[in-house]
Amino acid sequence: MILTVQILLTAVLFFSGCGPQTTFKFEDQLPGDAKKILIVYLSRTNNTRTIAEYIHSRVGGKRVALELIDPYPENYQATVEQVKKENETNFLPPLKTRIANIQNFDFVFIGFPTWGMQVPPPVKTFLHQYNLKGKTVIPFNTNAGYGVGSSFQAINELCSGSKVLEGFSIKGGMEKEGKLLVIKGRKAKDAQAKVDLWLKKIGMLSSAPGVSTKFGKYK
Repeated sequence: MILTVQILLTAVLFFSGCGPQTTFKFEDQLPGDAKKILIVYLSRTNNTRTIAEYIHSRVGGKRVALELIDPYPENYQATVEQVKKENETNFLPPLKTRIANIQNFDFVFIGFPTWGMQVPPPVKTFLHQYNLKGKTVIPFNTNAGYGVGSSFQAINELCSGSKVLEGFSIKGGMEKEGKLLVIKGRKAKDAQAKVDLWLKKIGMLSSAPGVSTKFGKYK
């Protein structure tokens, strides 16, 4: 997923898909350390979702989409204006998604597109709503080609009581130009290779040194 940034003054980008509310519970039947991993993501054009699904296929755990009680408009420009106002007023849009027993997860991947060169407001809601103190937080991002903006810095600030690992970022779609899901086919293969390199670098796949987990080694 991904959004676009209006060059110069107004950075444009935003979006989150929405579906039926689900409460995600910690499942004892998950094997080994899989049950310690939570993958939370916000996606509008499905690029971030694609990356989240691949991460899940590599490390296991629980994958949860962030959904809003009041979804953003389908119209791109209307969403841009709404998100701009939310950022200016520090409004935290209420989430429909609920995650039970979050205390049982040790590793929390947080995925999101860059909206207005910032962390999307729904992700801020999640980080204010759930206590991640003492957990390892791992951000990942898709964007329209302008990069992460201040989003990774904001994750560090909002998760000051957590250990925040190096984030992953990749170019996705450009909704403003009608380019929605672009991480597919050959681009998906390329993205998967980059994700694997990143996961190994941060110690979440077995080639990295450190203490073993079911899925790899963690520094």
